[in-house]
Amino acid sequence: MNTIFDKETEIHWCPGCGNFSALRIMKESLTELNLSPKNVVIVSGIGQAGKFPHFIRSNSYNGLHGRYLSAALAIKASNPNLHVIAVSGDGCTLSEGGNHFLHTIRYNPNITNVLHNNQVYGLTKGQASPTSNLGFKTKVQTFGVINEPFNAPAIAISLNASFVARAFVGDINKSKEILKQAIQHKGYALIDLLCPCVSFNNLNTYRWYEENSYYLNSSHNYRDREQALHVALNLENLALGVIYQNDRPTYEENIQIYDNDTRPLFERDLDRKKLEKLVNSFR
Repeated sequence: MNTIFDKETEIHWCPGCGNFSALRIMKESLTELNLSPKNVVIVSGIGQAGKFPHFIRSNSYNGLHGRYLSAALAIKASNPNLHVIAVSGDGCTLSEGGNHFLHTIRYNPNITNVLHNNQVYGLTKGQASPTSNLGFKTKVQTFGVINEPFNAPAIAISLNASFVARAFVGDINKSKEILKQAIQHKGYALIDLLCPCVSFNNLNTYRWYEENSYYLNSSHNYRDREQALHVALNLENLALGVIYQNDRPTYEENIQIYDNDTRPLFERDLDRKKLEKLVNSFR
């Protein structure tokens, strides 16, 4: 079995941080899927979740704050044979990167987007994030959060994302199964990963997530968009598991450059005459 573990790098997170379990979930899932490190690209944003590429033996790309999904899309379009996994937090993804989040869903590239959701800005010392609960008090929001929380799964479903799920790092085995389903899915796959921040969020703790979440059972039809949206809109009792899934063409299939030639772009011969013609057209 190919190993994707990097055992030599020292990890710098707060003791008890949910990212330790999230990293274990990622490493074990990739290993159990028997994915070769050379065929995996971890694309990250900025923040504590953005450190993932430092601790995994694979290809990596560290994007700008909020812009990591654009890089992930470009990498997948350039080489569809790669397993592209985009990882960052709720702040990077939904605040600075909110516009990129929306349009990546629309493009539907065949990538996995793991959104570390701890409902706070953990790396920059505890400001409210887009997913913080109403009334949540911080050193910046001293009177409590007044903005409606950004509901990533509900917005993804409303845009007809092809795979939407939620997982909790406190349950490693079930979270691994959800992540493996997302990686194997063909199309954009979002996982809203509940990942407690033990230093700056004393409300949404491990116990809080355990008491305010439940697993979807076989009665839930994840192909029913209306039912899935109803489930995702419930932020008082968070659904875990696959919330919504559909099958629609991916970005790589729609851009047509792979219709008659399935080779990645870097493997193709350069047509210098076409390139010269293109360059001359700008003169």
